Amino acid sequence: MPVVSFAEERCLDVTCAGGKGASLARMAALGLPVPPGFVVPASCLAEGLPDGGAGLRSLLERGRAEESFAAASREAQALVATVEPADELRASIETSYAALGPGDAPVAVRSSACAEDSDTASFAGQQETYLHVRGAGEVLRRIRDCWASFFTERALFYRSKKGALDDLGMAVVIQRMVDADVAGVLFTVDPTRGRRDRMLVEAVFGLGEAVVSGQVTPDHYVLTRDGRVKKCRLATQPYAVTRDPAGGIREEPLSEEAGSAQTLDEEQLRRLADVGRDLEDRMGRPQDIEWAIERGKLFVLQARPVTT
Repeated sequence: MPVVSFAEERCLDVTCAGGKGASLARMAALGLPVPPGFVVPASCLAEGLPDGGAGLRSLLERGRAEESFAAASREAQALVATVEPADELRASIETSYAALGPGDAPVAVRSSACAEDSDTASFAGQQETYLHVRGAGEVLRRIRDCWASFFTERALFYRSKKGALDDLGMAVVIQRMVDADVAGVLFTVDPTRGRRDRMLVEAVFGLGEAVVSGQVTPDHYVLTRDGRVKKCRLATQPYAVTRDPAGGIREEPLSEEAGSAQTLDEEQLRRLADVGRDLEDRMGRPQDIEWAIERGKLFVLQARPVTT
C-alpha cells in the first residue's frame, strides 16, 4: 500500500518515513512500547503537485535570493493547500486509519521531515503536530496541514541555515493517541552540563504538549543512571492539556491541591530510567525522549539524539 506501517522495513528509511517516522519504526522493531501507527511517505507531497514540486522549489529559491521568506512562505502554503492525495493514497490512508481502532479512533498526526531528528539538527517545533484527531476526513485534512507547516516563514529560515531549503521531503506520522495521565520528556544525559552520570526528567499532568510548548512549568527530576532520585523540584501546575470531547485538545484547570501533587513516583522514575538506558545503548548515543503514561502503562512517543 502507499502508506508504510511501522512494522515494514522501508519505514526504517529516513528518506521514506522522515526522522520521526524512522525513529518510531526503529524503536518498535526493538520491542519498545511504541503506540501503533503508519507513515504517509515523504515523496507524497511532491507527487501530489502537477509539476512534481518544481514550482515550490522555485518559490523557495526566490526567498533565499531575496533573503526574506515571508512572501515565499505565503505562496508555498497556498500551493500546498491545493494538493489532493491520489485516490490510491487516500484509500490506503483510510484503510490504515481504520485498523488503528474501532470507530473514529483518536490519533496523533505528526510532521516528520527527512532532515528531522538527525545528529546535527533536531528541527524540534519547526513543524506541526495535531492531537486527538478523529475521523478519516479530519486525518486527511491534518496531513495537508502538516505539509503546509513545512513552509512557514520560521521553518524556511531554519532550513536555509541548515542547508536543507530545497528539500520537500515531509512525511507524516499517524499514530494511535495515548490519552496520557502524565507525560513529559527524558534526557539520558544532563544536556546543559554535559554530565553522563545523570538523567533529567520533566513531567506534567495530562498530555506532554504542555512541556514541549513551554506552557506549563513541569516537575523536574534529576536521576542517577539507575533511576534513583538525586533532586526533585515540584511545580504547581494550573492546568493539564487533555482530550477535548469535541475533538483536539483543551486546557483543563487543576485545583491547587491536584496541580501541586507529585507527577511521578519512584517506581515510575526507575522505569523511565530503564527505558532511557536501554534506548541509549541500542542507539549508541544520548537520547531526548518524549514519553507518556496511560493507566499505568508507559509509552515512548518520540526519541531523537541529544543535540546542542
